[in-house]
Amino acid sequence: MPPVFRAPLIARGLLLLMLAAGVYFFHGFLVPVLAALIIGFATWPLYRRLLLRCHGNTTLAASVAIGVVLVFLVVPLSVALHFAIREASEFVHWAMEANRHGAPVPAWVEALPLLGTPLATVWREHLSEPHALGEWMQLLSGQHFGNISRTVLKTAGDLFRLFLLVLFMLITLFFVYKDGARMAAQLDRVGEHLLPERWQHFSRVVPATVSATVTGMGLIAMGEGVVLGLAYWVAGVPSPVLLGVITGFMAMVPGGAPLAFTLVSLYLVGAGDAVAGLALFVWGSVELFVVDKTLRPRLVGGPVKLPFLPTFFGLVGGVTTMGLVGLFVGPVLMALLVAIWREWLRGLQDAPPLLPPPP
Repeated sequence: MPPVFRAPLIARGLLLLMLAAGVYFFHGFLVPVLAALIIGFATWPLYRRLLLRCHGNTTLAASVAIGVVLVFLVVPLSVALHFAIREASEFVHWAMEANRHGAPVPAWVEALPLLGTPLATVWREHLSEPHALGEWMQLLSGQHFGNISRTVLKTAGDLFRLFLLVLFMLITLFFVYKDGARMAAQLDRVGEHLLPERWQHFSRVVPATVSATVTGMGLIAMGEGVVLGLAYWVAGVPSPVLLGVITGFMAMVPGGAPLAFTLVSLYLVGAGDAVAGLALFVWGSVELFVVDKTLRPRLVGGPVKLPFLPTFFGLVGGVTTMGLVGLFVGPVLMALLVAIWREWLRGLQDAPPLLPPPP
């Protein structure tokens, strides 16, 4: 009489149970691990060159690579985030005072061309009266303004948790660099066993997709945020660091950067500095043209180029589930889903039809 449960079935069940338990107990480390894998994929060609210069010493090469990531990525982003949080805290303080006492319509709002009069009317209805801003925010979000402001201030001051996430990411990234080749070899063995016909092609698509997505959406967005942030500072715009960070985030979405510097240019025009507003708009347009025509085609490559809608869903879903790191993780996961879908379609096209053609 054959056994009710076969040994391979029991082994697979135990393996799935262990994987589920691992995901449950270690899901808190998912964000730093994904961030480390994305950075490792994007910088792996540069790391291989560094490994050759270190004569194959993986520990030394990984240590140098972590130092480079600290100097050129973590430290600048931390400084920019610090100034942005400080400027955002000042804005929250102004909003709380405006909610308590009411805020008069600024002169630059009324001076805006075409939009000044309707915007001033809306401002008087929702900001000029005491507690009008709180009622408006409660109508939009369903929460009291005081709770929202305390949440924003708590988020701005919660740097310790962000420090731990960055620390875990760097530790994981060190071992990704040090043992990445060994991990890739083991993953290839499993992949060839599961997908013997498609794995070799798919395993080349995934790193190229991640690298292209991070390079195109990350480096270009950070570059536009820095360049336009400096332009805001030169033009005399209040809170240039915060606006530069916002512009960098918006640059990850197609059309986001032009909208950002156009709104800031309109603010300058409405504030009475038409020359600075026009100069900022011209500078942003020229910079965007140069990036789109020269840098973006060279930096953004790979087999998958995300259209607007998957990019937008990846950004919103990433931020909602993973916070700041989700700005990069979300689009990368969306790019991988698009790559898998296209590979599946290509496989269906190459497969023979299920039914013979009619005579």
